[in-house]
Formats: sequence, structure tokens, C-alpha cells
Amino acid sequence: MSEKAILVDTLISEIQKGNYKPNDKLPSENELADYYQVPRIVVRKAYERLQELGYIFSKQGKGSYVQNQKLQIPLILTGDVSFSEKMQELNYRFETRNIACEEIAYDTSIFHALNVGKNAVVYKISRLRIVEDCPIAVHTSYLSQTVFANIKREGSEISSIFQFFRKQGYSDFEALKTKLTVIFPNKKERELLKCPSLVPLLSLESGCIDRRTGQVLEYSKNIYRSDCFTYII
Repeated sequence: MSEKAILVDTLISEIQKGNYKPNDKLPSENELADYYQVPRIVVRKAYERLQELGYIFSKQGKGSYVQNQKLQIPLILTGDVSFSEKMQELNYRFETRNIACEEIAYDTSIFHALNVGKNAVVYKISRLRIVEDCPIAVHTSYLSQTVFANIKREGSEISSIFQFFRKQGYSDFEALKTKLTVIFPNKKERELLKCPSLVPLLSLESGCIDRRTGQVLEYSKNIYRSDCFTYII
């Protein structure tokens, strides 16, 4: 058995015994290399493998941390309660980071879903969802400037899309049919969600309309780490 494999097994055992608890910072590569008398590259490869297996995650410039294996959040796939509101209701430590507010080029499927013409201005608003210090989802909404005139200015401040709709005067809205698929994360998604490449993502494509007028408010593409949720349909 290689030095890397031995070190991976040793660290998994230490995590499973509780010697390293969820969100604990692990020793640096240099510290672990000195302790186990192995080259630093062996430790680096071992940490990379542990991240692929979902045991640890990294924070840029800060080191490696133990992943919370017990984080199983109820994910409701229907209804008109926002993700932010649900996390608050469940008393999770919850944070949203707005990571994109930008006008997009014409896209047939998105513009068709929003029921707007080719010359319409459409903005992409993306939010990273972090629960108990673990990034677990990316929510992306596509909104038409025809419906939301100030979206360019206000988009970067959106954390809850349903709360945004209410502030714009839309209080009676409903989600459209949801398309659910399972995908594997690309490089950017792995970096955002700190997830191992082997962990599949749940991808949900949907939309939202105003019940009173039938106005399409949003087209959405959301991705979730499958290892962090239980699903309520």
C-alpha cells in the first residue's frame, strides 16, 4: 500500500473516531508531513483524495477542514416558501452570498421561458447558499428588465428571490413545473460548493408566475449538493 493510501486511511479513521470533529481545522501539510515522516506532496495528495471522498473541504488561504457528514437538510421541491425562509424556520446558521448580477446574451430557452422577445434585457442573478459553514447550493434566477425595471441596480442585493418579488408588489405567485436532473459538478461548481468531484448535484430548472396576471416573473436553474439533503416532494 502506498504512503498516500496509508495516510488517507489513517485520517479517515481519525475522523470517524471523532478525533477530528466537523468543521475542525486539520493540520497544515507541513505539520502532517513532519508528524508522519512523509514528503509534503504525499500529504497534499492525501488531502486531495479526502476532499474527493467528501471527508474534508478547503478554504482558500486558510487550510483544510473536516466536512460535516451529518448535514441533511430537508429540501422541499414544491411550494412558495423561499429557501432562505425555510432555513430560518429550521434554525440553521445560514448565509447567502450574491455571486453574480449580469446581463446575459440572447439564449433561446431562457428568453422563451420568460416569454420575452429577442431584444429584451435579461439579468442573471446567482446566489451561493451556505448552511452551517458548508456551501450547499447555487441558486440562479433569470429576470427580465421589462418586468423589473430596476433589476440592474437592485439585483446584486437580492438574497431571497421571493422576498424580492413581494417588494416589487407580487404577493400571489406560484412555482411552475420543475425539471429535475442529476449532474456531476464542473470545475467552477466544485470550487464554489467545495464538493468532491464524485458527489453528484441535483439540478432543478423551474420558473415562477404571478397568479393574478399570469406574468412570468422568473426562470431559475438551481443546483444542490446531493450529499447534504433529504428530499420532500
